[in-house]
Amino acid sequence: MVRRPGGRSARIRGHVLRAVRELLVERGYDALSVDAVAERAAVHRTTVYRRWRDVGGLLADVLDAAGSDGWQPPDTGTLEGDLAALNSEVEAGLTGEPVTAALIAASFRSPEAASALQRFWEDRYARCAVVVERGVARGECPAGTCARGVLVASTAPVYQQVLLMRGGGDPLLARQAARGVALAAAGGVFVGGRQG
Repeated sequence: MVRRPGGRSARIRGHVLRAVRELLVERGYDALSVDAVAERAAVHRTTVYRRWRDVGGLLADVLDAAGSDGWQPPDTGTLEGDLAALNSEVEAGLTGEPVTAALIAASFRSPEAASALQRFWEDRYARCAVVVERGVARGECPAGTCARGVLVASTAPVYQQVLLMRGGGDPLLARQAARGVALAAAGGVFVGGRQG
């Protein structure tokens, strides 16, 4: 369990994590350094070294902080609607906040960031499993439908469009992907496999 600091320590952490996000977007991973973060955050470099050790520790903490929010998936009343709403949130996160894509890119260069990003995804998939559970309860898809499979299939086109193709957002694609996956789930395509 990670101890959540309060008071001055929490303020310093907030300043440092904000500095990491800003510098990552402005300068990229290669120019990110503990010294640059300390300068931007207006804290002594030994404070940053002592708490985070290196750039990997800083990136991991930024990602861990992102996963500690109270976010819950939408409940629109249908599986298709929930998936479309999730896709819209993913799209907004990738196109509206450049730090999201920068953190994903950095995770390919930093083992600590990669581990933190994995923890983030695991948490998000666990939270979103309820979308499929509700769909099963409403009779929109059969029992045993793999939540992870449904969620990956629905969001993958959005990640492909925005991150790999660098094509920007496409609300029509987000809705089409959700509709196609909801129809496939109704037909039992995702029965079996890894749950959660």
